[in-house]
This record gives sequence, C-alpha cells and structure tokens, in this order.
Amino acid sequence: MAGAAMPTSTVKANTDSKKSYLFPFILVTSLFFLWALIHNLSPILIPHLKKACQLSDMQSAFIDSAVFAAYFLMALPAGAVMKRFGYKTGIIFGLCLYAVGAFLFIPAASTREYGFFLVALFIIASGLTFLETAANPYVSVLGSPDTATTRLNLAQSFNGIGAVVGPLLGKQFILTGSELTKEQLNAMSPEALQQYLIGEASTVKMPYLIIGIVVALIAVMFVFTKLPEIVAQEDESIDKNPGEGSIFRHRHLIAAVVAMFFYIGGQVGVNAFFIRFAKYTAGIGEKDAAVLLGSVAGLGFMIGRFFGTFLMRKIKPQILLTMYGIINVVLVLIAMTTKGQVAIWSVLAVPFFMSIMFPTIFSLGISGLGGHTKFGSSLLIMAIVGGAVFPPLMGLISDNSNIQMAYVLPLICFAVVVWFGAQGYKLDKRAA
Repeated sequence: MAGAAMPTSTVKANTDSKKSYLFPFILVTSLFFLWALIHNLSPILIPHLKKACQLSDMQSAFIDSAVFAAYFLMALPAGAVMKRFGYKTGIIFGLCLYAVGAFLFIPAASTREYGFFLVALFIIASGLTFLETAANPYVSVLGSPDTATTRLNLAQSFNGIGAVVGPLLGKQFILTGSELTKEQLNAMSPEALQQYLIGEASTVKMPYLIIGIVVALIAVMFVFTKLPEIVAQEDESIDKNPGEGSIFRHRHLIAAVVAMFFYIGGQVGVNAFFIRFAKYTAGIGEKDAAVLLGSVAGLGFMIGRFFGTFLMRKIKPQILLTMYGIINVVLVLIAMTTKGQVAIWSVLAVPFFMSIMFPTIFSLGISGLGGHTKFGSSLLIMAIVGGAVFPPLMGLISDNSNIQMAYVLPLICFAVVVWFGAQGYKLDKRAA
C-alpha cells in the first residue's frame, strides 16, 4: 500500500557482521520503490482507462479494488509460501508475478478490454504482497543490528520517492492531455472513435513493458545474489498463552481494525479521484493534475512521515493522530464546499496529515495484545481491503452527483480516525 510496508514478524538470520551486504541491501531497497511506483500509478490509470475504455467513475475505481483485493486474498498465501520455501524464493516469485502482470498490460491495451487490465493489476498486486511481506525482515538483517533502524528508515524513504515518481511518470508517458467532451466523441465517426480510443489505450504499453523488463532483471539479480537465511524467531511473550481468552475481548483492537479499514479507504479515495477532482473544481488538465499529485501530494506524504515521527517525541501518538484526523476532516470539508485553488490545495494538503495514520493506528491496535499480537497484526493487515471498497462507492456518488460530493466518504473515513485517536484506542481501559 502506498506509503507503508507490510509489518512482519520478528526474524533472525545467520549473518557475518563483517561481511558487506551493500549490494543485497540496494536490491531489497529497490522493492520499496517498486511497490510505491505501482500504487501511485493507479490515480493515473483511473482517469486514463475511464477515457480509453469509456467507463463510469464507479467502473474506473475498480482499478483500486483489484489491487487491494489482491492484498486481502494473497496475504496469507504469501506468508505460507515464505514459511515453506524461504523469503528469498518469495521475493523472486513476487517479482515474477509483478513482471507478468506488467507484461499483460500490452495485450490488455491491444484489446482495450477493461477486465483484462483488472486481471493484470490483480497479478501485479499479488506479487507486491510477497514483496512487502519479505522486505522489512531482509532490511533488518542486511548489516549490523545496531544500524537496523537506520537502514529501515532509509529503505522506507524510497516509498516516498515512488510516490513522487509514479504520477510524474504517468503524466509523461501515459496521459495524452486529450480530454474530449461527450459531444466531441459523439460527433466522431465509429472508425475515428475506435482509432482514438485505441490510441489512448496504447500509451500504457511502453511504460509497463519497461517496468516489466526492469522487474524481471531485478528478479534475475536476486536469483544470483547471496542473501542471509531468514528464520522466523519464536517470541516467548506472544502466541504462547492459551489462557488469555478470545482476541475479540480486546475492544481496542476491533476499534483499530475498523479505523484501519476506513483510513485506507480514505487514503486511496483521496488520491484515486484527484485528477477528476482537479478538472471539476478548477479546470486543471490531467497532465498538470498529475504533476501536482506527484510533486505536492506525494512529496507531502513523504515529508509528513518524517515530521510526524519527530513530533511524536513530544506529542503522544494518539493525540497527534486525533489532531491530524481533525485537520483532514476540515480540509476535505473545505474541498467539498469551495472551488478553484482553495479546493485543490485543500486536497493536496491531506496526504501530509495522512502520513502517520497507518503506523499509528497499527501500533495502538496491537498494544497490549500479548499472546494475540500476531493474529491481531493479521487482522489489521486484512483491514486494508477498505482500499478496495471505498473508491467504487466514491465513483457511484460521482456518477449520480459529482466528484466533489464523492469526497464525503473520505471525510467520514477521517472522522472515524479521529474517533479512534480520541476514544477507540482506549476502549479496554474504559471497560476495566
């Protein structure tokens, strides 16, 4: 998912502290960029395939549904494969899926079949599930334990780079800037219309071909690169006490799962329809909107992650989460009720304040779970299926009203985050 690597269990490895793992570290760090790149190309694909395949807003949002449904369905199989065959094999398999999905964009564009695109995206996202499951543990063992946190922060920064590069890449190589009205399309002859639509669809071929080739080459490099063996490390403090009762008695965890479901839905929805929103509220063309999405929203998310981490040294995480949630509710409300630059910059500011939400909700949710920590973590990861649910609902609202009104759903999502930061995280304490 954009901006956050999938949490993983504690690991250990047989490593030689004197050995240099610089090249393996570079390879593993590239994975952080690769999955962020795909996630941040989705807001480009949504308006582009809407045009090329003549879709409604709701139909175009199934792009995000295909991606996040794959995370939901493939998380457990990915873990099982790595447990059976090892993390390195899991990475190689994930990269192969990624490359195959990227290559499938070529026949999908040739046939202009939207379902074909969705299958390709599902395959890519299935591969990403493997990559995100393996990346964190590898970063933690590729070097001295004393610098593990520094390495992880460095690797995570490549998520932010992907968030910036994705929209800019889409603007340069996918979006054509041609935005014909319904009247202009209806005035075309069937032959001219078909030629126009095929031309629009074909622009995805070269970028995804290159992405597929690069990913395949990285997979080959992983095959021939020696990596330390990673073994799941048993933690005596968790998952060992059968007398703790049902996990569902931890009401703060249930609240966190709900908050995570809504947060991911809000995060994905805000970005998914930004290009449409920019056109509707300020008349900004798709190419210019893509630049704003990458250079402002993507960069803001990356900076916000580091700034938020700094603030948490002085402000309790739940308080900062509540404050950021309130700010985003206000920003989205302004975006819904104004036009022009005010509306645009209100939406562009939202990612900065979203940046801390995933890790903060996650850490508050698993706090105090004891023997249920691993299962609780799995529930929180599965809650990212919210990213598959909310964009189509936003599209449905847009189809029946307008895209500006559709942002009421992210507003509700951030309101749920506010509730969790203010009350939900301490439900167990209140019940005690």
